[in-house]
Amino acid sequence: MFWTNERRKQEANMAAYMRSVRRIIDFERHFCAARGTSIAVESRRYVRGLRRKPVSVIFPDSEPDKIPKDTPRSNPGGQSVKSKTDVKPAAQARRAPENDFVGTKSTAKNVYVPATKDQVDGLRYERASAGDKRLGRLVSVARSRTFREHQGKILLEGRRLICDALDAGAVPQMVFFSTADRLRELPLDKLRRATLIKVRFEDIKVWSDLVTPQGVIAIFSRPDPLEINFTGRQHSVPLSLICDNIRDPGNLGTMLRCAAAAGCHDVLLTKGCVDVWEPKVLRAAMGAHFRLPVLPSLEWDDIERRLPKPVTVHIADSSSSSSSNATQKVSGAQVGASRKPSRAGDYGWISTRGKNKNMRYEDYDSDSDWEDEEHHPTVDTKIYHESWAQGPAALVIGGETHGLSAEAAQLAEKTGGHRLYIPIRPDVDSLNSAMAASILLFEGRRQLLKRTQTSKV
Repeated sequence: MFWTNERRKQEANMAAYMRSVRRIIDFERHFCAARGTSIAVESRRYVRGLRRKPVSVIFPDSEPDKIPKDTPRSNPGGQSVKSKTDVKPAAQARRAPENDFVGTKSTAKNVYVPATKDQVDGLRYERASAGDKRLGRLVSVARSRTFREHQGKILLEGRRLICDALDAGAVPQMVFFSTADRLRELPLDKLRRATLIKVRFEDIKVWSDLVTPQGVIAIFSRPDPLEINFTGRQHSVPLSLICDNIRDPGNLGTMLRCAAAAGCHDVLLTKGCVDVWEPKVLRAAMGAHFRLPVLPSLEWDDIERRLPKPVTVHIADSSSSSSSNATQKVSGAQVGASRKPSRAGDYGWISTRGKNKNMRYEDYDSDSDWEDEEHHPTVDTKIYHESWAQGPAALVIGGETHGLSAEAAQLAEKTGGHRLYIPIRPDVDSLNSAMAASILLFEGRRQLLKRTQTSKV
């Protein structure tokens, strides 16, 4: 009995051992391709096979259906490896056309690969790649007044504005365009020193300020108004426009356009006006920046020095109350009569805010009347179609909010100028500053031309 139990235990242990060996063999057969060799050799070969990278064969485009037969060679492990010399020509032939952006020579066959059309009438240009941020970066900073003043760059958009700048001698630095036809619309002989970049129209549409973009944007060096080659100067008249603290870009651009159309000699801007190179001003001016000198950010002393000698400075009155009162006093026989001088403060057309940098404080007796000691400029009143432009003249247009400054009234009093007004209906508040400027400028041009014709006769 004892022998029988011991034999049964041995048989059970042997059966368990055989089952474990069978499981190991099945596991190795599942992951290894056993070919009559031992398990240990097959496992090592399997690990080495995981580290090996497959050889990729790329066939030439000329023979897509022909599969070359590789000459196998045996390695110490017993596997065949394809020759590298069979793969190299095919891979080089496949990589040759990749450099199609510019004309290059293939290193394999030393054959010139033709480049894509990257020139327009002899001018070479770059193609902006996907994700190129140059357009957005330059447009965003060129719209900043600080950048324009410090870096000396301006942004112009549209064929007409860019052509006006090129005709005036402005220096282009970079031009972005969507199609070759858009670039051909510009004078190409004046773009040879600029960097030309072709971008997608969708990118221009994103960064454009126009409702319907024209597909061309240019970055120019900020031009000096005293060095621009202005055309049509022979049609100008001795009339200057002085913009006093104009804040609205649309109004300033319209006034510049009217000044150019009326043949003004120049436009002088005081400090506090909106930047003359702002995109909205450029669009409203329609190229007036390149038709007459526009001098920005001037002090009143600088303005007085830049005006010709002698000159008469007139100021525009946008006060509806003063206009209506004066209209009631004017009859058909009294249009040419002179007006009684009055204080500027009575009409509300000058700013009552003092400027700290120009304000002086003086000691005075508290019992004295301070209002009587304050000086108000005395300027005669004239309706706009009376004879006020009989020689070199300047017209001052005040801002939309505070009107004319006290310095403008003082300069008008000093030069013997007049306060000009345009009669309007009593129930209408006032005219737009740009509209009033256009009426007065063209009336001044008419009077100056009439005087010139009379003197010739």
